[in-house]
Order: sequence, then C-alpha cells, then structure tokens
Amino acid sequence: MSATKDKATMENSDDEANIEPVKANTIDELHSLQRKKNVTPNKSKNDLDDYSGQERHKQQLESISASLASLTRETGPKVVRGDPALRTQTQRVAHVPHQRITPTIAVSDSALKFTHVLYNLSPAELYEQAIKYEKGSFVTSTGALATLSGAKTGRCPKDKRVVKDDLTENDLWWGKGSPNIEMDEHSFMVNRERAVDYLNSLDKVFVNDQFLNWDLENRIKVRIVSARAYHSLFMHNMCIRPTPEELENFGTPDFTIYNAGQFPCNRYTHYMTSSTSVDINLARKEMVILGTQYAGEMKKGLFSLMHYLMPKRQILSLHSGCNMGKDGDVALFFGLSGTGKTTLSTDHNRYLIGDDEHCWSEDGVSNIEGGCYAKCIDLSKEKEPDIWNAIKFGTVVENVVFDDHFRVVDYEDKSVTENTRAAYPIEYIPNVKLPCVGPHPKNVILLACDAFGVLPPVSKLSLSQTMYHFISGYTALVAGTEEGIKEPQATFSACFGAAFIMLHPTKYAAMLAEKMQNHGATGWLVNTGWSGGSYGSGNRIKLSYTRKIIDAIHSGSLLNVEYKKTEIFGLEIPTELEGVPSEILDPENTWSDKAAYKETLLKLARLFKKNFETFTDYKIGEDNKLTEDILAAGPIF
Repeated sequence: MSATKDKATMENSDDEANIEPVKANTIDELHSLQRKKNVTPNKSKNDLDDYSGQERHKQQLESISASLASLTRETGPKVVRGDPALRTQTQRVAHVPHQRITPTIAVSDSALKFTHVLYNLSPAELYEQAIKYEKGSFVTSTGALATLSGAKTGRCPKDKRVVKDDLTENDLWWGKGSPNIEMDEHSFMVNRERAVDYLNSLDKVFVNDQFLNWDLENRIKVRIVSARAYHSLFMHNMCIRPTPEELENFGTPDFTIYNAGQFPCNRYTHYMTSSTSVDINLARKEMVILGTQYAGEMKKGLFSLMHYLMPKRQILSLHSGCNMGKDGDVALFFGLSGTGKTTLSTDHNRYLIGDDEHCWSEDGVSNIEGGCYAKCIDLSKEKEPDIWNAIKFGTVVENVVFDDHFRVVDYEDKSVTENTRAAYPIEYIPNVKLPCVGPHPKNVILLACDAFGVLPPVSKLSLSQTMYHFISGYTALVAGTEEGIKEPQATFSACFGAAFIMLHPTKYAAMLAEKMQNHGATGWLVNTGWSGGSYGSGNRIKLSYTRKIIDAIHSGSLLNVEYKKTEIFGLEIPTELEGVPSEILDPENTWSDKAAYKETLLKLARLFKKNFETFTDYKIGEDNKLTEDILAAGPIF
C-alpha cells in the first residue's frame, strides 16, 4: 500500500472525529433541532408577499378567536398557534398582535389568558398528543390509534336538539316520527356558553378547518373546535382535507362545531333531559356537544346539516353507498344495518365513490365525506379485506379490545361495546375514485334484510313504488338472543336514515323521484334476508345469489328479462335470472306451507301500512298533500 493511499485512508477514517459538535447547549435545544420547520416557501420574496402572508395569518387567528367568543367577551380569548408544552415556541408566538378590540363587556381571568390552538395537526402530531395526554390511547399492532369514547359508545338521538325559530319552524319536520326535538334560542346559548367557557379554560384546543362535499361548487367549509386529539384525528379522517393553499385562504367557516363532550350540560337548563346534549342552531350555523365523547355525533351532526342545506339548493342529500362501473354507470345503495350495504357497494370490479353519505345535484353524484366510518365487530380479513387493510397508521379505532403486549386487536371482543368502529381516510380503500364524484346514477338499489321471508330476492320498482319504499326504509331484525324467541321484528327508518333527516321524508322522496325520472334511473328492491320461511324455518338467501342479482342490475341485463307481478305488494319480479335458481325468485314457491306464507305476507303488509300512517296526512306547503300514487304503491289487501 502506498504512503499516499495510507494517508488518505487515515484521513477518511478520522472524518467522524472531526465533525463539528451539535449546535445545542441543552437536550431541549437538541430536540428542537430534530423537527424541521414546515415552512411553505414564498413564490417571490418581495415585501408585499411577506406582508400578505402575515395578514392572512393574523386574520386566521382573529377568525378562530371570533369562533371562541362568548357572551361575556366580545373578542374571544387571546388565540395563539402552537402547543403550550413547547415552551420555546410559546414564548416566540405568545405576543403576536391579533386583537384590535379590548374586551369591554367583562374582564375575567379567562379573558387574560392565552388559548393555544393546535391547528389542523397532521396524524403523526395528533398521535403524539393523544398518547402523551389522553388516557386510553394506544398504537395497535397495525399502526392504528386505539382510543376510548368514554361512557357513551354510540349516538344519543334522544338528546339531540334543534333550535326552533322563525327560520326552521315551517321548514323542518317536527312532531310525531320526527328526529328533530325542539329547543329555544336561549337554551342553546346557555349550552353554547357552557361549551365555549369549558374550551377556553383549557391550556390548548384543537381546531380543524375542513370541507364537506367533493362537489367544488357546493362544498361547505366547517370548523371543528375540540378538546381531544382523538376527535381532531377522527374529523381529519372523516371530512375532506384541504390542501395547504386551500387552508391558507380558508377564511370564515360556514358552520362550526364546539365539541366540549368531556363537560356535561346543566340538567336544569330548559329542554334538557340528561347531562348529554347535542344541539344544532341553523340560524347561527353552529353545533354544540356536551356530555358525550362519542365521535360519531360530529359526523352525523354534519350530515344533518347537509340534509338541510343541500335541498335548499335543489340538491338531494342521501344516506347511501355509491359505486361506479368502468363504463361510468353509477349505482346508489340504500339499506339499514345488517342489509349488506357495505358488502354489496364494495365491489372490486367497480370504483367506490363513497360508503355512507352523498349528494345528487344537476351535475351528478358526490361524496359528502373524506373518509369511512366502518363497523369493526367480528371484522375479518376474509370477509372485509378492504376495511381490514385500511386499519393502519392514521386510522382511529374506537372502543376495541386488544392484546396487552402485542397490541393485536380482537375484533370479536365486545367487552367495551358491540359498536366498535374504525375511521380512516377514503384513499385507504384501493379502488376508490378520486375525486369522489360521478355521473348521474343509473340504478337506485333499496336493500332489505327481510327476516319474515316473504319479499322477493329482487323486484323492479316503478317511480311511485320507489318513493313508497324509500319513505318506508324497511328491514327486519331477528329478535334478541333469548332462547325460544324466533319472531322477526320489522324496523322502519324513513329515507333509510330517519335519525339524520331535517325535512319531511316526502320532500326527499319527491326529489329522488324527480331526479330518477330526469336522468333515467331504475329503482330496485333487493331482499338479502330469508327465503323458504321466516327466520328459524327458512334459510338466508345465499350471498352468491345476491351478488349475481346486483351484477345483473349493473350490467343492465335484468331489464331485458320477463317479469310478473306479485300479490299484495304488487312487485314486478323476474321469472328467470342467470346464476340464480328460478324457483327462489318468487318467494311463494319456496314455502312448503302456502297458508303460512300468505298469513306472514299479510302480517308484513299490515306493518307497512301502520308505519306509513305517519306520512299519509302530511302537507307539503299550503295545499300539496301526499300524492295518491305513492299511497297506491303500497300493499293492497
């Protein structure tokens, strides 16, 4: 080896020893070097650009401050960006001037303190906040964030309130059968003050500025103010995530949620019946949550908002799944829990537009959300591979049970609740269509799991029948697990989502029929329940048969077969369908006891009639009664 080479080798081997020490005097300073500042470079460096950026930042802080204003403070708290735990950052930003008006109504200690805003944090940042500060937050073996929603593990529909005022008194559906329980403006403001004061008392709050509706012309800007990283990550996943440019120019939101769910409402407040209250004020464009930490209240509260706002723009809001074929044919899937809506709308041969909430405008369909909120109970890779694979880093799993050491989730364990859930961004689904929009639907599929066993596996519906069955929103549940009880229980939910609609069901049904007629869509009723007898004596219709039926609807081949009409319900049913035994297409054929079939058929028909009594005398406007053809589309004895 040459001397020159030896010298070079020695110099290279000594390079690490000659590296300058880190530019930090303390461990805290060293940690501060670990995180690179996320600064969006300016396109040009002139003074005007710098000023406009500072002005936008100032306006953003003022907007958030205004959102948090209470009745006793005109301007809201002194809002600053950043986590108070990061002391060096806090010292730098705490004196950013953004309040031009000194509070004049009242001065209290809370008016003198800073409220630190954690604004549109990334999933990684929210993980850190949750694990560090929120008891019950863990990372599972697949990278999802497991968390607990507290005492409430589901929605509280009896505690949902809507302000009844001059704006809503004649617009909204009130009274028997309605999900809208009224409250007055004063009671709302009492609850709002309680929520805002609680949020302002905290050292920090999470603020999400996001969008609803992938239709850019009709999207809604929403702001969610919450106390938990779990809620912020949930909404990050469920709403549409703005780009950095959209966020920079977000401006004033169209609707604001104050989630103070860790704090109860005052039960002595008028209209309150428990320590939980979920309140919507459409005039103020605000929603207040007290006494429940279940994240689904935010999702469905926003869905209720869309059920009010969109019809005013002649856009139909729908509680449905939606997918699109490779040729651009779109199908809507309606169905209550257990009907197979998720399973049938998730089709690897078709693109997923969305799994739950949609709008149908003059331009076509659009997903309202930016994510999916899937049930996890008994989840398996074999049954639901897409949902299984979506539960990874960034996903929130609620109230699940997992192995203490390996953090492997046991999806069969119901120890916390049967309503275990996973919330993940929609792009976690491999065959999703982005952006989540599509042309006008070609097929409208109403799913019913008929445990009575008397509805046909598939029926082609007229427009009036589609309206009737859409308003009915029927499925049947098998009665509890108590031994010896085999009688099915009929369940009706108007528009297949009665808990979330704001207007009378007939208004949504009339809009649906109009859009179907204008764009040539066909209505179908598909029974995914029993055949050959009711639950306990008959058999569940094979999923493979139902998939063949859905495939034939998508392809259009089911329009070109021979049909016959059933008695009582007057449904048009095909006499043959490739891949499905002809004898099961007419349910009467599958029952050995024909008298029992007719008796059960009449029983179900009476249940339909009784349920529809709620809607028969409703007037739309001054004198427009429910049309006779919808009533005639129901069962006839």
